[in-house]
Amino acid sequence: MPDAHPLLRSYGRLKSRPIKPRQAALVESRLPGLRIPAGTVNLQALKPDAREVWLEIGFGGGEHMAAQAARSPDVLILGAEPFLNGVASAVRHIDEQVLNNVRLQDGDVRELIARLPDACLDRVFILFPDPWPKARHHKRRLVQTDTVADFARLLKRGGRLRFASDVAHYVDWALEVISANPAFVWTADQASDWRRPPADHITTRYEEKRLGDCVPVFLDFLRT
Repeated sequence: MPDAHPLLRSYGRLKSRPIKPRQAALVESRLPGLRIPAGTVNLQALKPDAREVWLEIGFGGGEHMAAQAARSPDVLILGAEPFLNGVASAVRHIDEQVLNNVRLQDGDVRELIARLPDACLDRVFILFPDPWPKARHHKRRLVQTDTVADFARLLKRGGRLRFASDVAHYVDWALEVISANPAFVWTADQASDWRRPPADHITTRYEEKRLGDCVPVFLDFLRT
Protein backbone atom coordinates (compact mmCIF):
# COMPACT_ATOMS: atom_id res chain seq x y z
CA MET A 1 0.00 0.00 0.00
CA PRO A 2 1.48 3.42 -0.93
CA ASP A 3 2.67 5.65 1.89
CA ALA A 4 -0.05 8.19 2.69
CA HIS A 5 2.65 10.77 3.31
CA PRO A 6 5.55 10.18 0.90
CA LEU A 7 8.78 11.85 1.95
CA LEU A 8 8.63 15.61 1.42
CA ARG A 9 11.64 16.36 -0.76
CA SER A 10 11.97 19.99 0.26
CA TYR A 11 15.25 19.06 1.90
CA GLY A 12 18.29 16.96 1.08
CA ARG A 13 20.46 15.15 3.59
CA LEU A 14 19.03 14.43 7.01
CA LYS A 15 22.36 14.39 8.84
CA SER A 16 25.88 15.63 8.13
CA ARG A 17 28.58 15.72 10.79
CA PRO A 18 28.28 13.52 13.88
CA ILE A 19 26.17 15.04 16.64
CA LYS A 20 28.31 16.12 19.58
CA PRO A 21 28.05 13.83 22.64
CA ARG A 22 26.47 16.53 24.83
CA GLN A 23 23.86 17.33 22.21
CA ALA A 24 23.22 13.64 21.61
CA ALA A 25 22.61 13.16 25.33
CA LEU A 26 20.23 16.14 25.37
CA VAL A 27 18.35 14.77 22.38
CA GLU A 28 17.95 11.44 24.11
CA SER A 29 16.77 12.96 27.39
CA ARG A 30 14.80 16.00 26.24
CA LEU A 31 13.46 15.41 22.74
CA PRO A 32 10.80 12.84 23.74
CA GLY A 33 9.21 15.41 26.03
CA LEU A 34 9.49 18.18 23.45
CA ARG A 35 7.94 16.24 20.57
CA ILE A 36 4.44 17.16 19.50
CA PRO A 37 2.28 14.16 20.51
CA ALA A 38 0.92 11.78 17.89
CA GLY A 39 -2.64 12.08 16.61
CA THR A 40 -4.74 15.20 16.24
CA VAL A 41 -2.84 18.00 17.93
CA ASN A 42 -4.53 19.47 20.99
CA LEU A 43 -2.89 22.88 21.20
CA GLN A 44 -4.78 23.79 24.33
CA ALA A 45 -3.22 20.83 26.10
CA LEU A 46 0.28 21.79 24.99
CA LYS A 47 0.06 25.28 26.51
CA PRO A 48 -3.30 26.19 28.06
CA ASP A 49 -2.37 29.84 28.58
CA ALA A 50 -0.96 30.46 25.09
CA ARG A 51 -1.92 33.85 23.69
CA GLU A 52 -1.04 32.77 20.16
CA VAL A 53 0.36 29.74 18.30
CA TRP A 54 3.18 30.09 15.76
CA LEU A 55 4.74 27.54 13.42
CA GLU A 56 8.30 27.73 12.09
CA ILE A 57 8.93 25.38 9.18
CA GLY A 58 12.54 24.36 8.69
CA PHE A 59 13.97 25.96 11.81
CA GLY A 60 17.57 25.02 10.94
CA GLY A 61 19.62 25.15 14.13
CA GLY A 62 16.71 26.62 16.08
CA GLU A 63 18.37 29.98 16.70
CA HIS A 64 15.49 32.11 15.42
CA MET A 65 12.83 29.87 16.95
CA ALA A 66 14.42 29.88 20.40
CA ALA A 67 14.98 33.63 20.36
CA GLN A 68 11.35 34.26 19.39
CA ALA A 69 10.20 31.88 22.13
CA ALA A 70 12.31 33.70 24.72
CA ARG A 71 10.96 37.04 23.53
CA SER A 72 7.32 35.85 23.64
CA PRO A 73 6.94 33.37 26.52
CA ASP A 74 3.15 33.57 26.30
CA VAL A 75 3.20 32.20 22.73
CA LEU A 76 3.30 28.50 21.87
CA ILE A 77 5.84 27.92 19.10
CA LEU A 78 5.77 24.74 17.03
CA GLY A 79 8.92 23.95 15.07
CA ALA A 80 9.38 21.41 12.28
CA GLU A 81 12.78 20.32 10.95
CA PRO A 82 13.88 17.02 9.35
CA PHE A 83 17.64 17.67 9.64
CA LEU A 84 18.89 15.77 12.69
CA ASN A 85 21.80 18.10 13.42
CA GLY A 86 19.42 21.05 13.41
CA VAL A 87 17.05 19.30 15.81
CA ALA A 88 19.95 18.58 18.16
CA SER A 89 21.00 22.22 18.05
CA ALA A 90 17.44 23.37 18.74
CA VAL A 91 17.12 21.07 21.74
CA ARG A 92 20.34 22.60 23.12
CA HIS A 93 18.96 26.14 22.69
CA ILE A 94 15.70 25.15 24.39
CA ASP A 95 17.54 23.54 27.29
CA GLU A 96 20.06 26.35 27.80
CA GLN A 97 17.39 29.06 27.71
CA VAL A 98 14.95 27.04 29.82
CA LEU A 99 12.14 27.48 27.31
CA ASN A 100 8.80 25.84 28.06
CA ASN A 101 6.81 27.18 25.11
CA VAL A 102 8.42 25.26 22.23
CA ARG A 103 7.36 21.89 20.84
CA LEU A 104 9.10 20.05 18.02
CA GLN A 105 8.35 17.93 14.99
CA ASP A 106 11.58 16.19 13.99
CA GLY A 107 10.50 15.16 10.52
CA ASP A 108 8.18 15.91 7.62
CA VAL A 109 6.17 19.06 8.32
CA ARG A 110 3.31 17.77 6.16
CA GLU A 111 2.72 15.01 8.69
CA LEU A 112 2.27 17.70 11.35
CA ILE A 113 0.16 19.92 9.08
CA ALA A 114 -2.26 17.05 8.51
CA ARG A 115 -2.80 16.75 12.26
CA LEU A 116 -3.40 20.42 13.01
CA PRO A 117 -6.97 21.78 13.20
CA ASP A 118 -8.29 24.51 10.94
CA ALA A 119 -7.60 28.15 11.83
CA CYS A 120 -5.30 27.28 14.72
CA LEU A 121 -2.21 29.33 13.87
CA ASP A 122 -1.48 33.03 14.22
CA ARG A 123 1.87 33.02 12.40
CA VAL A 124 3.88 30.84 10.02
CA PHE A 125 7.60 31.39 9.38
CA ILE A 126 9.47 29.98 6.37
CA LEU A 127 12.95 31.42 6.68
CA PHE A 128 15.71 30.69 4.19
CA PRO A 129 14.44 27.30 3.03
CA ASP A 130 16.45 25.09 0.69
CA PRO A 131 16.07 26.81 -2.72
CA TRP A 132 16.61 23.69 -4.86
CA PRO A 133 18.09 25.91 -7.60
CA LYS A 134 18.03 23.44 -10.50
CA ALA A 135 14.85 23.67 -12.56
CA ARG A 136 14.22 19.92 -12.41
CA HIS A 137 14.23 20.15 -8.60
CA HIS A 138 11.80 23.07 -8.23
CA LYS A 139 9.02 20.60 -7.39
CA ARG A 140 10.96 19.87 -4.19
CA ARG A 141 10.65 23.44 -2.94
CA LEU A 142 8.52 23.85 0.16
CA VAL A 143 6.42 26.65 -1.30
CA GLN A 144 3.96 25.01 -3.70
CA THR A 145 0.32 25.61 -4.50
CA ASP A 146 -0.82 22.78 -2.22
CA THR A 147 1.31 23.81 0.75
CA VAL A 148 0.12 27.41 0.45
CA ALA A 149 -3.44 26.07 0.55
CA ASP A 150 -2.48 24.24 3.75
CA PHE A 151 -1.21 27.49 5.26
CA ALA A 152 -4.47 29.19 4.32
CA ARG A 153 -6.38 26.45 6.13
CA LEU A 154 -4.24 26.61 9.25
CA LEU A 155 -3.92 30.36 9.67
CA LYS A 156 -6.61 32.37 11.40
CA ARG A 157 -8.02 35.37 9.57
CA GLY A 158 -5.59 38.16 10.27
CA GLY A 159 -2.77 35.65 10.73
CA ARG A 160 0.59 36.24 9.08
CA LEU A 161 2.88 34.24 6.83
CA ARG A 162 6.53 35.28 6.48
CA PHE A 163 8.82 33.96 3.77
CA ALA A 164 12.48 34.99 3.61
CA SER A 165 15.22 34.01 1.20
CA ASP A 166 18.50 35.23 -0.26
CA VAL A 167 17.93 33.42 -3.56
CA ALA A 168 16.31 35.74 -6.09
CA HIS A 169 14.51 33.08 -8.12
CA TYR A 170 12.96 31.52 -5.02
CA VAL A 171 11.78 34.95 -3.86
CA ASP A 172 10.06 35.50 -7.21
CA TRP A 173 8.65 31.96 -7.07
CA ALA A 174 7.27 32.38 -3.56
CA LEU A 175 5.74 35.77 -4.31
CA GLU A 176 3.97 34.37 -7.37
CA VAL A 177 2.74 31.15 -5.74
CA ILE A 178 1.56 32.69 -2.46
CA SER A 179 -0.05 35.72 -4.13
CA ALA A 180 -1.97 33.38 -6.43
CA ASN A 181 -3.93 32.14 -3.42
CA PRO A 182 -6.79 34.60 -2.76
CA ALA A 183 -6.53 33.95 0.98
CA PHE A 184 -3.25 35.90 1.13
CA VAL A 185 -2.41 39.55 0.58
CA TRP A 186 1.18 40.79 0.35
CA THR A 187 1.53 43.58 2.87
CA ALA A 188 4.38 45.54 1.23
CA ASP A 189 3.74 49.16 0.25
CA GLN A 190 7.29 50.16 -0.72
CA ALA A 191 10.64 48.55 -1.53
CA SER A 192 11.98 48.96 1.99
CA ASP A 193 9.20 46.67 3.22
CA TRP A 194 10.92 43.68 1.62
CA ARG A 195 14.50 44.91 1.52
CA ARG A 196 14.82 45.57 5.25
CA PRO A 197 14.34 42.92 7.94
CA PRO A 198 10.99 43.36 9.72
CA ALA A 199 11.19 44.98 13.14
CA ASP A 200 10.49 41.68 14.90
CA HIS A 201 12.94 39.63 12.83
CA ILE A 202 15.87 37.90 14.53
CA THR A 203 18.96 37.56 12.35
CA THR A 204 20.74 34.20 12.62
CA ARG A 205 24.32 33.20 11.95
CA TYR A 206 23.16 31.25 8.90
CA GLU A 207 21.52 34.33 7.44
CA GLU A 208 24.67 36.37 8.01
CA LYS A 209 26.68 33.95 5.84
CA ARG A 210 24.88 35.33 2.76
CA LEU A 211 25.11 32.06 0.85
CA GLY A 212 22.54 33.09 -1.75
CA ASP A 213 22.74 35.33 -4.81
CA CYS A 214 20.98 38.40 -3.40
CA VAL A 215 20.55 40.28 -0.14
CA PRO A 216 17.88 38.73 2.10
CA VAL A 217 14.33 39.52 1.02
CA PHE A 218 11.40 39.36 3.43
CA LEU A 219 7.85 38.76 2.19
CA ASP A 220 5.06 39.20 4.71
CA PHE A 221 1.54 38.08 3.84
CA LEU A 222 -1.76 38.64 5.64
CA ARG A 223 -4.37 35.88 5.84
CA THR A 224 -7.60 37.62 4.78
